[in-house]
Amino acid sequence: MPHDDFEIEPIEGLPEAPPDGEQILWQGRPDTWALARESLNVNWVAGYFAILAAWRFVSVVDLMPMGQAIGAMVPFAILGVIVYGLLLGIAYVQARCTMYTITTSRVAMRIGAALTLTLNLPYRELGNAALDLRKSGTGTIAFDTLGETKLSYLVIWPHARPWRFGKTQPALRCIPDAQNVASILAEAAEARVSTPQVMRVVPNSAVAAE
Repeated sequence: MPHDDFEIEPIEGLPEAPPDGEQILWQGRPDTWALARESLNVNWVAGYFAILAAWRFVSVVDLMPMGQAIGAMVPFAILGVIVYGLLLGIAYVQARCTMYTITTSRVAMRIGAALTLTLNLPYRELGNAALDLRKSGTGTIAFDTLGETKLSYLVIWPHARPWRFGKTQPALRCIPDAQNVASILAEAAEARVSTPQVMRVVPNSAVAAE
């Protein structure tokens, strides 16, 4: 029987329904091709195997007939195609298992293929947000967390700002229409942070009655 690993989610990407007053403003997941290029460097991998194949051809072309020289580079080409395909498969699974959510109160990130976890990042626990926008329109929005919030780079990879190991920055990686998403996020965060927090004061019940 078919089984959906996320069928227990009341709303896809969230472990529980949002509380009253909280509205979902945007949901999305990484673009597979962009994730493969930026987090798994598939273009560099393809180039590496292309160089290996070319080097093999050049090194033997003077020692054997042209047909055999071409045949000598074929194993490198085949291995490159296999590795490229595996990396694309990993990117697809990562993108498929990810759901980013922006609400009026927080950013939620359901991430992980083998081990699924959900990060809840309230706006008041976030500092600056950095947008890395690509020509294709995809982009990455990384968050600087405040306080003592500590995240493991390896645990949340690839949903982290690259090469920031000292203080891991969670990120919405390789999302389509990133400029528009950044605008939605900025407006929601500004509205939430500027809202005054009203606390209920409980009377001191220890005062003795006269």
